[in-house]
Amino acid sequence: MILEVAILNVIPGKQEDFIKAFAEAEKTISSMGGYISHQLKRCIEHNSQFILFVEWEKLTDHTEGFRGSAEYQEWKRLLHHFYDPFPTVKHYM
Repeated sequence: MILEVAILNVIPGKQEDFIKAFAEAEKTISSMGGYISHQLKRCIEHNSQFILFVEWEKLTDHTEGFRGSAEYQEWKRLLHHFYDPFPTVKHYM
């Protein structure tokens, strides 16, 4: 199992729109091959910052399967315009 971790800095004032868009986007990611689970948590001290945890069966399920898919284009359309700066994603075993 691989854990993907991303710190998401949402543009201040856009947090509620981000949460709504994420509710749509999570339907997409949860349908992907190798997907196990995910959690989105909001920071208490900085309410425009979130952390995303996604569990995958293998690293390539995320890096090749999801990121190389048409579904990822929908994920990008829904979410990527909310971030400043763009998040760095790390993987853990």
